[in-house]
Amino acid sequence: MSSHRIVVVTPDVLGEKMAGPAIRAWKIAEALSAEHEVVLLSTVACSRSSDRFSASFADKKAFVRAVDWAEIVIHQGEIMATQPSLSKSSVIKVADLYDPIHLEVIEQSRALDPDQQLLLWGATLQSVIIQIIRCDFFLCASPKQRDFYLGHLAARGRLNPATLGPDLSVDSLLAIVPFGIEENSPKKKRSVMRGVVPGITDDDYLLLWSGGIYNWFDPLTLLRAVARVVKEIPTTKLVFMGATHPNPNVPAMQMAQAARDLSLELGLTDKNVFFLEDWVPYEDRADYLLEADVAVSTHFAHIETEFSFRTRLLDCFWASLPVVASSGDSLSAAITEKGAGRIVAPEDERALAEALLELGRDREERGRCAARSGELAADYRWSIALAPLVEFCRNPYRAHDLSDKKVRNMVIATNGLKIRAGNGIFPLRARATNFFHLARRREFKTIKQRFAIHFSPYNSRESHRRRKADKVNRGL
Repeated sequence: MSSHRIVVVTPDVLGEKMAGPAIRAWKIAEALSAEHEVVLLSTVACSRSSDRFSASFADKKAFVRAVDWAEIVIHQGEIMATQPSLSKSSVIKVADLYDPIHLEVIEQSRALDPDQQLLLWGATLQSVIIQIIRCDFFLCASPKQRDFYLGHLAARGRLNPATLGPDLSVDSLLAIVPFGIEENSPKKKRSVMRGVVPGITDDDYLLLWSGGIYNWFDPLTLLRAVARVVKEIPTTKLVFMGATHPNPNVPAMQMAQAARDLSLELGLTDKNVFFLEDWVPYEDRADYLLEADVAVSTHFAHIETEFSFRTRLLDCFWASLPVVASSGDSLSAAITEKGAGRIVAPEDERALAEALLELGRDREERGRCAARSGELAADYRWSIALAPLVEFCRNPYRAHDLSDKKVRNMVIATNGLKIRAGNGIFPLRARATNFFHLARRREFKTIKQRFAIHFSPYNSRESHRRRKADKVNRGL
């Protein structure tokens, strides 16, 4: 085993306040730095440092230099779409697909008009497709996600005679690497809610929503259920952590405002329901978890839920916190099987209220659920979760199909792409990258015509005429 030069890159903010993608990237860098030289990059902002690895912000020039230095690049989200130098490079590429952004963006963009939503979804989908075609190794978060991404890989020709040879299996291409939990048990440093937030006391039955309020979650059913619970247990208090996301590129969610509006309408705000405006610093989250009685997480029954991995629930296991949540995602099954809380059907206000009432009235049952929640934590320690990635980085390799010129050219051709000398690159990659940047910035008017041309059928005479006219208009 030899040491390797590894770059880990996230499109999220690295700092005192971090969301899931940044936390995951940080933990990956920590784990790999024990054996390798690691550089952690953010394409947004970085104000956090480590004595175990280098961490910094990277603009395009710095990113190119990092890719040229690296032997392995591990990346998340839209990085390959926004950084074309990575796609061009012969470096070993590991795509971390734990967050199915092409499903998530459908819910995230519900407030946009249909044309704008289509543009944003199309750009996000392209960012995933580029990774599926160009990367050497893939990470997902659960067995269900494994099946999901196997479908992607098969449809794009990556399950082929080279990757599924006599001595190979799908595991050489795709590994389950869930989100993880700290190795050490959480310790309380100070009071943060009880006796600190006006209206929350030591004797209250305290419910905690331990993350952001995104469009794919359902805080509205929870608020209506809490209104029912308050009639039976008046000391019930619900706290929403992290109302404002630390990443400026993450837009304000329609559902967050809807939750505030409904809480006001029900007369709960600042009496039984509290919204913490600032994102809780990463190192302080244990204080909030350890003060709560029950964690709550409710979502809708849609496709995003089926393939999601609710990372916020892992911290609840870490803090031995009972969980009341909606069914449908991969962790809800583990909670039910272990008896670590209560799982109810999505949008079932009555069942949710009954579950909260049961745990509010029965302290002994709440204690049993807390103990079982803590037992779940052992299955998700970072040292266990990251083991497949750690092993890959000890003996890294290019994907067997991408390192074979004939197979690589076949993969490129079957995806409707042009075969070029060297790596074989998307003929429209530059335009795809521009689409992604413009769509993320919501500059829909600027890209509407170009996007329509790009996605027109290639064998259409009208499409050809419009592409030719577009080139003339742009002086090409």
